Amino acid sequence: MIDPEIFEEFRIRIDQVVASGAFVKASLGNYHGIEPELKKIYIRPVLIKGHKMLAFTYRYKTRDIFKNFFVDEGIALLEQFVVSGFRICTVLSTSGEFVLEVNKKGKVSLRESQTDLTRQVSLSHDRFKKRLIESGPNQLYLTQLGLTDKSGKVLKSGQDKYRQINRYIEILDSLVCSVPSGSIKHVCDMGSGKGYLTFALYDYLINVRKLDVSVTGVEYRADLVALCNNIAEKASFDKLRFVKGTIAEFSSDSVDLLIALHACDTATDDAIIKGIRCGAQLVVVAPCCHKQVRRQMEKVKVRNHLSPLTRHGVFMDRQSEMLTDAIRVLILEYFGYRVKVIEFISDVHTPKNVLIAGVKGNVSVARKAAILEDLTALKRYFGITEHYLERAFLQQ
Repeated sequence: MIDPEIFEEFRIRIDQVVASGAFVKASLGNYHGIEPELKKIYIRPVLIKGHKMLAFTYRYKTRDIFKNFFVDEGIALLEQFVVSGFRICTVLSTSGEFVLEVNKKGKVSLRESQTDLTRQVSLSHDRFKKRLIESGPNQLYLTQLGLTDKSGKVLKSGQDKYRQINRYIEILDSLVCSVPSGSIKHVCDMGSGKGYLTFALYDYLINVRKLDVSVTGVEYRADLVALCNNIAEKASFDKLRFVKGTIAEFSSDSVDLLIALHACDTATDDAIIKGIRCGAQLVVVAPCCHKQVRRQMEKVKVRNHLSPLTRHGVFMDRQSEMLTDAIRVLILEYFGYRVKVIEFISDVHTPKNVLIAGVKGNVSVARKAAILEDLTALKRYFGITEHYLERAFLQQ
């Protein structure tokens, strides 16, 4: 347990540094708490829509999670982390730093150092960094999509979308690097909408990664298909095309990278079905609403230990989301995909922030049997008779 006098001194210094505007950043490390795979937490001040806040980056073994808190709430959270698993906290200010540390023997120390270096406090929510998709006068498609002006400067109204597509591309970059070189030839974006990600992905694969690929956007709204094909022609994106149709109707014998972002309800499952049947190297979906499973849960109303969590509509929504996506993960794993579930962007931009990414691999007979047992037990516990994906595969 941390010495109360030392901890109180630490709290006073934190409050003073933040209140004075001298807070640059903080880091929490050497974690020995109960949360699996959590490594570090980084904290910095940001200005969001005129409000000073603290941005937290939770660094896990395989992912990062970003959350923003109002200053008082963020300070309280930082102090809580100091006494609940992290053995070192380093706070950097414009004039120096102080470090709270717990050694292996449990001894607590608070040390401080001054510096002659002048550190600047940055309140920019979007840090200046090299992006995979750069804006500029040569990126005609960004201008045509309303994200940049004619000089290539990102418009104020397009900044959130610009950050979002870059975050998508960053994630896809790491996934593309995880498959054998040259294995991605045909990319399909199911439910491409206005094509923000589709254009950016084409730009990234062709112009950044220098890959020989073709990209197809599938969209059922004819006006958006015409718009996107027109922009692709103006941008000289010769191997990018948009076709009219639903995800379920789209027919292709070969898709190596399949993407479906925010396809509603079972449209996400239709995309997963296409990816599995094509033997796609990568299947990446960001689920939207989850009505199919929710309707069954409401109808059956199984009584179990989690019943208090599903008694209210909001909790029922969240539970049905997790259940639906857990079943999707199991079925992808059944067909040999190594699956990651990623929180891909801050809630500040969109509440739909779960990405399911499957990389094609192999699966043993024993593992497939175990997955079916888990799937059966999960459905029975929540009173689910059938998931949409089972209808396509497991009950044939």
